[in-house]
Amino acid sequence: MNIDVLSLFQGIATLVGQDPTHAVARIVLMLMGISFVYLGYKGILEALIMIPMGLGMAAVNASVLFLAPDKTGTIFLDPLITDPAAIVNIIQVNWLQPVYTMTFSNGLIACLVFMGIGILCDIGYVLAHPFSSMFIALWGELGSVAVFPLAVAFGMTPKEAAATAIVGGADGPMVLFTSLMLSPHLFVPIGIVAYLYLSLCYGLYPYLIKAMIPKKMAATAMDLKMPKITATEKIMFSCIACTVLCLLFPVAGPLFSSFFVGIVIREAGVKPYIELLESTVLYTATFFLGLVLGVLCEANTILNPVVLKILVLGSTALLVSGIGGLIGGLLMYYISGKKFNPVVGIAGVSCVPTTSKVAQKFVSKANPRAIIMPYALGCNVSGVITTAILAGIYCTLLK
Repeated sequence: MNIDVLSLFQGIATLVGQDPTHAVARIVLMLMGISFVYLGYKGILEALIMIPMGLGMAAVNASVLFLAPDKTGTIFLDPLITDPAAIVNIIQVNWLQPVYTMTFSNGLIACLVFMGIGILCDIGYVLAHPFSSMFIALWGELGSVAVFPLAVAFGMTPKEAAATAIVGGADGPMVLFTSLMLSPHLFVPIGIVAYLYLSLCYGLYPYLIKAMIPKKMAATAMDLKMPKITATEKIMFSCIACTVLCLLFPVAGPLFSSFFVGIVIREAGVKPYIELLESTVLYTATFFLGLVLGVLCEANTILNPVVLKILVLGSTALLVSGIGGLIGGLLMYYISGKKFNPVVGIAGVSCVPTTSKVAQKFVSKANPRAIIMPYALGCNVSGVITTAILAGIYCTLLK
């Protein structure tokens, strides 16, 4: 009996039978996925996202098979199905399709992650230093604003440009939500690019700080005396802020309510809900976020010409936002009479608490006695709010 080895090992058969460009892209993505797992394991990249994402990338690009005589694909998921009957049928085969359909295609995954982020955030840092926190956070949105006209100049529609520019806010769930609202056809590449760059660019931010902030300024010690903010004040502020922001930008209401409900539950000390959101909800959502984004990172998606534009514009947005945050930090340095450490400015780029850790680590090398983390966390939390506001503005004006 003659056995066709290639028909037995379909992943290899599809690799051999594809055009060289797709074959090379698949091999590169498999290697990238394995690299992401290793870098996440070593702590160089964010393990919570990169380990499941990397393994998903490697697996999906290896698992291409013949679905019909002239069609290849995978049985992981299909993000472009619109016919309800087709969705029901494919859910029976594609193993991650229910997760994608029930949580990604409607933006629920972003809201679940935001609830967990709210649980982790202490709004007291913002209330203790509201001016410096919001001032720097606004500067940290520079990339999200400046890249919008640039993206339009690149040939994108205003909706596509806004969905791409919001990457500069460095808030992954916000990027997913905005792209689903404005450019669902670009949701996959924008989501992939956003999380790849959020992990990769933070490794480059210390070099940006070094280029912009003199060592003498980076060594500035700050006054750690903070006014006492009671739980009642935090809860009332959160309730009022949530209500006002939802009133102004209803389209972003799900994100505002998800974020602030986490904060209120934290401050109210409702332990069963705290444990639920902090562990089960946040980590489950983060795990499937990374895994599904990795599985979506198939060669056919990455080879879409628009992805190159998103890669360039997304990285530019994050770079410009980092520059903007540091400009805000430098301005605060002089406004405060040289008592404010300008490195705090990088925390205006809002990923909580990654950029705060980047700032504190950099300052500690310049002055081991200088503690800036409370101020940086205030900017981080403010950055989440300002990014949500900007996303609300984009969605309201362009929807």
